[in-house]
Amino acid sequence: MSGMPHPTRESLLAALATVNDPEIRKPITELGMVEDVLTTEDGQVLAKILLTVASCPLKEPLTKDVTSALSRVDGVTGVRVELGVMTDEQRAALKTQLRGGVAEREIPFAKPGSLTRVYAIASGKGGVGKSSVTANLAAALAVQGLRVGVLDADVYGFSMPRMLGVTTPPTQVDDMILPPVAHDVKVISIGMFVPGKQPVVWRGPMLHRAMQQFLSDVFWGDLDVLLLDLPPGTGDMALSLAQLLPTAEILVVTTPQAAAAEVAERAGAIAVQTRQRVVGVVENMSWLELPDGTRQEIFGSGGGQAVADSLTQTIGASVPLLGQIPLDTRLREGGDSGAPVVLSAPTSPAAVALRAVANGLATRARGLSGRSLGISPSGR
Repeated sequence: MSGMPHPTRESLLAALATVNDPEIRKPITELGMVEDVLTTEDGQVLAKILLTVASCPLKEPLTKDVTSALSRVDGVTGVRVELGVMTDEQRAALKTQLRGGVAEREIPFAKPGSLTRVYAIASGKGGVGKSSVTANLAAALAVQGLRVGVLDADVYGFSMPRMLGVTTPPTQVDDMILPPVAHDVKVISIGMFVPGKQPVVWRGPMLHRAMQQFLSDVFWGDLDVLLLDLPPGTGDMALSLAQLLPTAEILVVTTPQAAAAEVAERAGAIAVQTRQRVVGVVENMSWLELPDGTRQEIFGSGGGQAVADSLTQTIGASVPLLGQIPLDTRLREGGDSGAPVVLSAPTSPAAVALRAVANGLATRARGLSGRSLGISPSGR
C-alpha cells in the first residue's frame, strides 16, 4: 500500500469531468453537480453528487458512471457515492446556465443564430407510417453521430415513446423539463404526461400552448437535428408550427395509392401559405418484396413521385422524392418493440431505404433564411 500513489483532488475531479449527466448530456462538473470529493490516506474516495431533483429516475446509472470513472484513477482503492439534491438557488443557477444565461423561456430553434435543422414530418392522412418514418430517421441520424431530438406533436395519436422504446419519464426541474433519451435520441411527447390510455381532448389554443411549452420548457441542448412528428392533415398543429418555427422544413410522407397521394399534396401545399420549404417526399409501403425477388405493389405505384411533381409545380421550387420504403414486417415489429428497424435489422430493405433518406437529410446545408449574416454597413 505504501508504494501506491495517493489520488489527488485534481485527478479525481478530472475523472468526474468525464461523467455526463444521463439526461442533460453535459459533464457533471460543469453542471455544479459535484458538491465535494474526498479521499482517505488508504485511497478510499467519497463522492458527494447533487441530483437536480430528488425524484431523478436515473440515479443508478449516474452512480454507476461516477463509481466507474473514479475507480480508474491511480491509487483509488474504493469508491462510495453519496447522492444529495440541489437547493432552489442551485437549480435556478443551473437553469440559467443551460439557457445560455437567459433566465426567461424562449424557443432556441426560432432564434436567428440557431444551427439546428428542424424537419416537420407531415402527412395528409393517418395510417401512412409517418411516425415509423420519424422514429427510424431519428435513430439513423443519431447513429451518424448527430445530436437528435424528436418532438411528438401528434397530441391525439402520440406514439413516439413506444416506437423509440422510451422507458423513463421526463425529469422536471421547476419549470424546465429534461427529456428522456432512447437510442441516443432525446424524446418528448404528451404521452409521457397522460396516465394510462386516457385520451387527450383539447381545442386549438391548448394544442398551440402544448407545442410552445415543448419547444421552450424542454431543455433540448445543442441539437443538430430536431424532428417533429406532426398529426395528419393541415390543422392547428401545422399552423402553430409555422408560427413558432417559421424556418422549419416540411417532409411529406405518403403511400403509393392515388387517394393517399392527393391528400398528401394538401399537407405539403400548406407551405405556400406559411412560406416554409418542403424538403421532399418519402413514399412508404411502396412494395412487398416476395421470396423470388419480385415486387408486389400492393398499394399501387407512383404516388410518391406524383406528390413530388405536383408540389414542385405548386410551390415553384424543386421537391424531390427522397426515398421509397418497402413493406417489411420487421419495420412494424421494431415500432412495436421500441427498436427501430435501422438498428434492429440494419441490412433489411426498409432499413437501407430509411438510412438513405437520413443520409440525405444529414448532409443538407442549413439554409440562410432567418439567420444573421454577421455583417453591418460600414460608415463613410
